[in-house]
Formats: sequence, C-alpha cells, structure tokens
Amino acid sequence: MTESRGLAPADSEGVVEFGDHQTWYRVTGALEPGSRPLVVLHGGPGCTHDYVLSIADLAADTGRPVIHYDQLGNGRSTHLPDRGPEFWTVGLFLTELDNLLGALGVWDGYHLLGQSWGGMLGAEHAVQRPGGLRSLTIADSPASMGLWMAAADELRGQLPPEVQATLRAHEDAEDYDNPEYKKAVQVFYDRHVCRVVPNPPEVAATFAALEEDPTVYRTMNGPSEFHVVGSLRTWTVVDRLDRIAVPTLLVSGEHDEATKACVQPFADRIPDVRWQVFEKSSHMPHVEEREAFMRLLAEFLAEVDRGQG
Repeated sequence: MTESRGLAPADSEGVVEFGDHQTWYRVTGALEPGSRPLVVLHGGPGCTHDYVLSIADLAADTGRPVIHYDQLGNGRSTHLPDRGPEFWTVGLFLTELDNLLGALGVWDGYHLLGQSWGGMLGAEHAVQRPGGLRSLTIADSPASMGLWMAAADELRGQLPPEVQATLRAHEDAEDYDNPEYKKAVQVFYDRHVCRVVPNPPEVAATFAALEEDPTVYRTMNGPSEFHVVGSLRTWTVVDRLDRIAVPTLLVSGEHDEATKACVQPFADRIPDVRWQVFEKSSHMPHVEEREAFMRLLAEFLAEVDRGQG
C-alpha cells in the first residue's frame, strides 16, 4: 500500500534552549529569507518526529525547507519522567513551538502541519492568529477529545468479541503492560492507525520510543489510542475554530481512528478550508498513500504562496 521511497536526510540538526530544557530539531533543505518553511508537529502527545519524516519529501521535491522537532519529553529533546499533569499542558507545548519558531528565525513566515495531536496543537496555535502563519494543515486530528472518544468506542465495537473482552479485562485491572493487552491493542492499530503491516521503520521507531518513555502519552492521553483517561480527555477547540484566519487543509483516512465525525467541526467552522479523505488510509496517509499525500500538500502550499505573494 505504501511506496518504498527512502527518507530524505537532514541538512542540519541542533537544539534550542527552552528554559532549563532543550528542544531538538532537524531541517531538510535550507532555511533562507523568504523560504516559508513547513514546520511539522508530531502526534501523541508523547510520540517523536520519526513517523512523520516522510513529509521531508517536500524539501526534496519542491525545495521548500521542512522543519521537524521532538516535542519536550520525547525523542532527542529533554526527558522529564518525574513531571506530572500540572506540567504537561497544551500551554507548555504552545510556548515551546513559539520558542522554536523564534530561535530558528522563521517567525515572520512559515506554514504549519500537525498530525493527530499535532493537528490539535496546530489549531490551538492558529486560533491565536500569529502574524507569520501562512497556512495550516490538520492531518488526522479530532476537534475535541469527546468526539475522539466516541469514535474510539464505535470502532472498538467492530473488533472481534474476544479482542474486546481482552481489552476490557485488562483496562478494568489497569494492567496496561500485559502482553495480552498489547496484542489486543495491536488489532485496533493495524486497522485504524497504520494499515501498512509490518510498520515501516520510521513508524516502528516512534512506537519503540513511546514504549521506552511513555510519560507524556500516559499523562495526557492514556495507555492506548482508545482508552483516554489522561489530562486531555476534556479538551476541545470547537468553539474557537472561527478564529483561524489562514487557509487550512484537512486530511484524513477512510479507515482513520480520527473519523469523519471527529474532523467535521474543522470543516464546518474554519472559514477558509478544504478537506481530502484518502480512501486507502487509516491514521497515517502520509505513510499509507505517501505520494498522493505529498502531491496534495505541495499543491496546497504552492497555491497559498501564490495567493499571498
């Protein structure tokens, strides 16, 4: 289902200081005045940049620089396993993003793409109407966690009965590290998270990193994509979406855990919006239908740049 194209190497890597901590980043392409880079926000919260590295294709194909980074607590950025829910907040990650944009000198002109949780974070950034934001791409994201949890319940109900029973038993016991629970979780993931099985190396790398340090994920989300018991469970941006003032591209998959109902408020409430559903994909069209995803993204960004001069 996915193409075998390799991943574009970084042209530069580094860290920026973020208070007493560090945010790691990499750039594919050259950051030059007026280049209008694409900044990529990974999901989770608690994942790493690895699984969205295919989006660096944009730099190789169009010359537009692409910035990836690991959000605080994850990947190559500072890990803080002793911090609790009062530390891991949406506001923290918004401040980190602002800090990165300023440190890299792109604050006056950039595009933003957020995948899953990254799209939620991107929407939170966009409703503040930052002056340098040129466009927003929201990929596979819910407009509220209430919608996400309702969709998860519906999709869980379509799993084989024995898988559902295993999930319930271990969740009731809070036995999330049990191999039987993880095996049952994988049935859902193979249907609704990434339908390329086995997962490509960059996707597997993110899952391995999440397994090694689940601090942020378990604090803000929970033990799995569909058992949300963390601090984000009441999050919503629905009532603020009309404040997004830049052209916005919505992307989702036909088999996505971010179902159409999850995405619909973005389509209904963002003033300048368009929506593409990838028929062969679940939660990762950038992996599952990579070439088509990149064409769509490149065309959207070029159209925005032409319109804005």
